[in-house]
Amino acid sequence: MDKMVVVGNDIYDSFIRENGYYVDKTELLYELVEKTRNKVTLFTRPRRFGKTLTMSMMESFFDIARESGDVFEDKDIMVHHPDFCKEWMNQYPVLFLSLKDVEGRSFELAYSKLKAVIADVCKKNAELENSGRVDSDDIEIFRRLKAEKETESDVQNSLHTIMRMMKAVYGKPVILLIDEYDVPLSKAEATKNKEYYRQMLDVIRGLMSISLKTNEYLKFAVITGCLRISKESIFTGVNNFVCYSVTSRKFSRYFGFTEDEVVGMLDDFGVSDKINVIKKWYDGYIFGNTEVFCPWDVANYLSAVIDDEGEEPRNFWVHTSSNSILDDFVNHGKIDASEKFEILLNGGTITEDITEELTYEQIYDSEKNLWSVLLMTGYLSQAEQSVSRDGVKLRIPNAEIAGLFVDAVVERFERTLDTGDVDAFITAMWNKDEAAASEMLTKILWGSISFFDYGEDYYHGMLNGIFTSRGFCPDSNDEVGLGRLDLRIKDRMKRRVLLMEFKRSRQESELDADCEEAIDQILKKGYNKLLPEGYEEQLVYGIAFYAKIAKVKLMS
Repeated sequence: MDKMVVVGNDIYDSFIRENGYYVDKTELLYELVEKTRNKVTLFTRPRRFGKTLTMSMMESFFDIARESGDVFEDKDIMVHHPDFCKEWMNQYPVLFLSLKDVEGRSFELAYSKLKAVIADVCKKNAELENSGRVDSDDIEIFRRLKAEKETESDVQNSLHTIMRMMKAVYGKPVILLIDEYDVPLSKAEATKNKEYYRQMLDVIRGLMSISLKTNEYLKFAVITGCLRISKESIFTGVNNFVCYSVTSRKFSRYFGFTEDEVVGMLDDFGVSDKINVIKKWYDGYIFGNTEVFCPWDVANYLSAVIDDEGEEPRNFWVHTSSNSILDDFVNHGKIDASEKFEILLNGGTITEDITEELTYEQIYDSEKNLWSVLLMTGYLSQAEQSVSRDGVKLRIPNAEIAGLFVDAVVERFERTLDTGDVDAFITAMWNKDEAAASEMLTKILWGSISFFDYGEDYYHGMLNGIFTSRGFCPDSNDEVGLGRLDLRIKDRMKRRVLLMEFKRSRQESELDADCEEAIDQILKKGYNKLLPEGYEEQLVYGIAFYAKIAKVKLMS
């Protein structure tokens, strides 16, 4: 295979010219232009689903200042629609900007970054001011924008001004591409500073409204983001505006990888045996009527596997942005969705009424809004390819996202533990009181939080949190003997150790047997043979869980 898996390069031209393996999405160009009459198109998708690379591909195709034949010569758009390519490829001026980096702890800092983005756009189009075809007043504004010495009015009119200049130079209306338009608002909301949010909303509203509403210099606009901000909030007065969200069937196959595309990638790189692992971890999203994998995760894992076939799957998505929305929902003081989270974490589905138009200020106003945001941002997916009158059936899409839910739940668990119950449980463990330890651990399960019946990993994290909350430093999954022990707790002051192995029982009647199996595993693997130097006593426990019931058994 002469192609390379490229991770992190979202500039289409360099991606192709550096021999990157490109999953062909160029048919989107034809469908967008020939199958719609949208003046303004908004695509909303979760982060890391290829929005920026797709926008860069559009820029390369349409931009009149380029010669892009070499980066499209073998692509679907050229193969299937040569006449369309003659009419549209490199035929229009394109103004492309991304707002993904417009953020900061304060409005002033974020606003300065917005000005820097606009200045970069001006520098990229520096030939406009020297063309001899542009109005002198526009040139003066352009120079202020480029030098970041603009007025607030200059900023809000900036895109409109640059587009007017482009029209004067090229004699054609402009294709406007705005990537990640809602990031400045998302980041402002995350600070919980209402004034900062309102100031940023005013700026983004002005920027959008002036450039999109009744603009004679606009051919059409394409915008991407995670959420569809309500039209009244951002897109007031913008006509012929269409949004394609995660529930829309049209264009559903152009963001994310389909199973056929993933299978083709794996075959091309000789690792087709990894399909089931990738399906479990990175598949499961349904956009409209298309099931897709997260492309960021697939590319990262495939790159790792090519280097080392034994590479284990892991969470690549978690490091791409803040998970504050999920954390805030789990910890919401006025909304108790515990039972629904429990259903989801057990692999079940819930049906919720979803709204697709929000403002970031409204996210936490209702449970309906929160479920809507979790769907739009990729923490949940549709469970079916159709939406009923009762609402949208939702599920956690895959193991990667389930892990994020587990982390959020464990964090809440650790914060809400009843210290009296925890102390009683830990005391019973050191005192070799199986019955009391079982009783207190079951009480903790029932009393503190209500989502746990979904896997051994949660119980592991829960016990880890119990001991951590009381000042212990657990050794979790440490390599001991012939394998990895679930948990080891050292009491340094009294020179004693707890060894614990966990099992999840299929039914309550199996708790005792599973405790014995856990103890047998400790013995067979030799976990108990290595008493840490200086320690005098070691207690070996098998602990089994069935739903919210715990059984603790001491090795005799």
